[in-house]
Amino acid sequence: MNHRFYPAPLVLLDLETTGAKPASDRITEIGLVQINAEGEGIATWSNLVNPCQSIPPFIQELTGIDNAMVADAPTFAQLADQVLEKLQGRVFVAHNARFDYTFLRNEFKRLGMTFRAKVLCTVQLSRKLYPDEFKHSLDALIARHGLQYHGERHRALTDAELIYQFLNAAVQDLGAARVHEAIDELIRPPALPPQIDEKIIDYLPDTAGVYIFYGEGDEPLFVGSNSNLRRRVLQHFGKHASSKAQDGQAAMLALALRRIDWVETSGDLGSALLERQLLSQLRPRFNPSTRGKVDQTQSVWEIVLPEPGSDGIDVPLQPKLIPLSEIANARGDLFGPFRSAREAQNVLNRIIKGQGLCRQLLGLEKSRKAQQISPCNALSQGECRGACVGREAISLHNARLLASLAKHKLADWPYAGAIGICEGPEWAQVLHVMDQWTYLGQVNDQSELADLLAAPYPAYDLDMAKLIRSEIKKHPVQLLV
Repeated sequence: MNHRFYPAPLVLLDLETTGAKPASDRITEIGLVQINAEGEGIATWSNLVNPCQSIPPFIQELTGIDNAMVADAPTFAQLADQVLEKLQGRVFVAHNARFDYTFLRNEFKRLGMTFRAKVLCTVQLSRKLYPDEFKHSLDALIARHGLQYHGERHRALTDAELIYQFLNAAVQDLGAARVHEAIDELIRPPALPPQIDEKIIDYLPDTAGVYIFYGEGDEPLFVGSNSNLRRRVLQHFGKHASSKAQDGQAAMLALALRRIDWVETSGDLGSALLERQLLSQLRPRFNPSTRGKVDQTQSVWEIVLPEPGSDGIDVPLQPKLIPLSEIANARGDLFGPFRSAREAQNVLNRIIKGQGLCRQLLGLEKSRKAQQISPCNALSQGECRGACVGREAISLHNARLLASLAKHKLADWPYAGAIGICEGPEWAQVLHVMDQWTYLGQVNDQSELADLLAAPYPAYDLDMAKLIRSEIKKHPVQLLV
């Protein structure tokens, strides 16, 4: 039998919602097209849904659905049995399908009902069938295939019917066999390690965020981030993983894995900041950036610039190594930070050797004569320019030390106080708050800001500071005073 679309019944569905967050936003309209296994017997259905919360103005403008239109509509709870009956036993098809699937699954979950289905995303189907095309949004499909609609765009049933037209166009262009083959590939369950429940696939979102792999005893194994959590997590276990050079490491990770957790974020900035936080806090075993380090003490050199001595002779500057945790109490100029005390010492040693500085004057080598400066050990080897015996003025010795360290000077925070960077859609923006090169966290409302700023600041982290320095060049910042 030549099944027109697919040899299993389908339901093509679109939702309108109050926003983009399935955990807090609600459905305002459902539209669906049912197709049986033979591609005939098509049935359509749609209904407005009372979300029991206000629809933001931006969403009202986008969808044309306002608060008055849904005021007398049934709630999802009143429609749940009817909707579930129309969905069960069918492949769930939608454009950006995880968005609609996650919203529906969450709505059913709130009612104590379970909904699971094989999911086909027509964005992915378009990419697979038309790999030379750059755009795959519904508007792009309308333009590419000349799809027609008579209702209002961004209404649920209108968009569901457009998906039906796209499937028709694909079969006409490429033939039913090619469409069947592509659908088979896309809905085939990915291979997960046997100790991981495959149901987790249903819950992984197609949104930006951070994921954490845990092993026995909840040992942190790996932390990662991506603009599409579901796709990235599954890449660890599919054909993408085996194609990498470190597939032995990937196999060890898969074997040790016992649990997968994740946190959705407002976007890529939120993902990057949270990932850096978690890498510092959890130190997962399989992350290259945290693996194999012995000395994790981040340090800086402090140099206190003294007043000239009472006898008018300049005082030699002596660097003091202090941990980052103590920089709030520092009295001098700071240079670094360095990832470890060893790295800090190596940098200073290279400067001393390259500049012919005197380790004795720097306080790194004891004088051989009590209460008196004497020739240092490096002088006889020609590695010291002789400041220890008066051949070079101490002021010049100090100047060369400071000039050589200048590129390592700890950057001052360039703002008068904390700053914020907004991220996310207009109706669900968050504010990422930063101060003194540390990430304090995010707030969803200005009323939460005072408590965040009053809390103890996180410890300075070199990689976080570098990330913040990079991001404040890319985004508009708000001064929070």
